[in-house]
Amino acid sequence: MADSAKFIGNSPATESYLSIEKILKAAQSVGAEAIHPGYGFLSENPLFVKACDEAGITFIGPSVKSMQIMGDKVLARHAVTQAGVPVVPGSQGSLDSLTEAVTVADSIGYPVMLKASVGGGGKGMRLVKNKDDLMQSFVLTQGEAKASFGDPRVFLEKAISRPRHIEVQILGDQFGRLVHIGERECSIQRRHQKIFEECPSPRVGKKFREKLGNAALLAARATDYFSAGTVEFLVDGLSREPVPPFYFLEINARIQVEHPVTEMVYGVDLIKEQIRIAARQPLKLKQERLIPRGVALECRIYAEDPKNNFSPSPGRISTLLEPSGPGVRNDSGVFQGAVIPLDYDPLISKLIVWGEDREEALERMKRALCEYRIAGVASTIPFFRTLFRHPSFVQGDLFTDFIKENLSSETFTKNVTDNEIVVIGAALDYFRRVDQIQRDSVSKHNSLWKKDARVRGMRGEFKGLLK
Repeated sequence: MADSAKFIGNSPATESYLSIEKILKAAQSVGAEAIHPGYGFLSENPLFVKACDEAGITFIGPSVKSMQIMGDKVLARHAVTQAGVPVVPGSQGSLDSLTEAVTVADSIGYPVMLKASVGGGGKGMRLVKNKDDLMQSFVLTQGEAKASFGDPRVFLEKAISRPRHIEVQILGDQFGRLVHIGERECSIQRRHQKIFEECPSPRVGKKFREKLGNAALLAARATDYFSAGTVEFLVDGLSREPVPPFYFLEINARIQVEHPVTEMVYGVDLIKEQIRIAARQPLKLKQERLIPRGVALECRIYAEDPKNNFSPSPGRISTLLEPSGPGVRNDSGVFQGAVIPLDYDPLISKLIVWGEDREEALERMKRALCEYRIAGVASTIPFFRTLFRHPSFVQGDLFTDFIKENLSSETFTKNVTDNEIVVIGAALDYFRRVDQIQRDSVSKHNSLWKKDARVRGMRGEFKGLLK
């Protein structure tokens, strides 16, 4: 769909999307004035920002200084602590040795989280329940951090019991103006990575929203931040206080995959604002006018198999029927016949809906998921159909281990697949025609229908499955 395309290398990201030299060469060949880095790859790499500056090309994102601080979780923790933002108890900096890790863990108490100092996406994170686990996990986490982000440094934090993951969207221009644009609930995760988001959070009221927003702005000012960004917090999920304890987690110095739910609720085009800020235009948004309207939900439709621990499902999409209608937005990256490769994140699309309230948004999403048809690869659609029926989810009682505790792989094996829905529909159509025949000629067919209890049972079972 692009006006023009430039070949930048083969499928391995190291030969293409992670090659600063190749991307800049492609940009210069078409006379590009600016580069939008998207969500991943080089989007939070300060070396790429510096290379763009040296090439005279505007990087649509924050400055090198801000990115260096925010890209390093340890530096970011230190900066926001100085600004008065609450942080999870943990190590003051990166851990130099296993001995130091054990000392810190003993002082704050188990369980703890080992985390890579840089990077994100759920990689380089391990829950450690005791000293023996820590001794095994320390080297493994360092190795994963090195392999994923090229930096083996790790740090340690106290693990919060049943936490909620809530993040705040911020925007800032290059003249010191900053606003926060509400919060997103991101507690439904697998492998420490988000898979479902909503705005606003079902557990955040006006007073709590103001507290979160102010803390996010303090964190942004501590690093001279501009452009779009996200300040992530862990919230005590067991507290029922109007303003429960919350702790700074990290700052994502880029646009987030889930930004559309904020756009739907607040009526702000975040990418447009990013571009305006990069062009050194002042921010026109006023904090007092940023008022949420309605509720938006986002389901990340991945080519993953929920029955097999959400493992990637590469292959060719043989059938693709996408939902539509009022309040439905589908940001899709595929087409019928497209191949899902193993080389990249297997995200097919982001299905977003909006409703006047959460109940309407949930019903609209359930309808959209029933309309969505993908064949040829496994997808997370059956998972979401199951999730939206769970009572705790419907009530908004969410936490980061929700999937692990409530939705086992066996749950999805009982789900009805798209192909089965077609068969069930055909069977019901057959039974309706038999009923019509029965009504038209009761004397001829009624005795047969009453006699065959097995057929009557099948009809009831098909109706139950379709529901």
